[in-house]
Amino acid sequence: MAGCTSVSAGLPPAPQSASTQDYSYIVGSGDSLNITVWRNPELNMTVTVRPDGKISTPLINDLVVQGKTPAQITTDIQKGLAKYVIDPNVSVVVTSFIGPYSQQIRVIGEAARPQFLPYKQQMTLLDVMIAVGGLTDFAAGNDATILRTSESQHAQYAVRLKDLIKRGDISANVEMKPGDVLIIPQSFF
Repeated sequence: MAGCTSVSAGLPPAPQSASTQDYSYIVGSGDSLNITVWRNPELNMTVTVRPDGKISTPLINDLVVQGKTPAQITTDIQKGLAKYVIDPNVSVVVTSFIGPYSQQIRVIGEAARPQFLPYKQQMTLLDVMIAVGGLTDFAAGNDATILRTSESQHAQYAVRLKDLIKRGDISANVEMKPGDVLIIPQSFF
């Protein structure tokens, strides 16, 4: 079987935990925001972030929200409304999550349903595999890799999906991070 080496051979295993304790959700296009202006119900609304990363409200046009946290958006809306409303008290809640690519987990290759998933805090590899419906019959699960970018550093880690899913080896479960790409190669035989 010459030439049938593992794709992930030589890669370090993925760390069991990924530091996300200071994680703040970043809003992206397609997200839905519920905006409440206390004592001003006529200004309350639910808006979808446009592809250009902006929203419009009755008194504020074309406010850039993509790439910001809900707290930052709240501050921006309060500043914009201060011209029209005395001491505006604003609340912004993300009600539908899509987020920018940096906040998604992308699964490609031999997953039953390859797709992108919005990141959820403390999301694990098992959570991702459940969401994508597991592996196809042709997947080389133990040759899968995670591509991870953090602070301009790129890393690639070996993961053991077959051990996790087919054998129930919970030691193969690892924490995912926003922006991770899970690549599941096809088995050659």
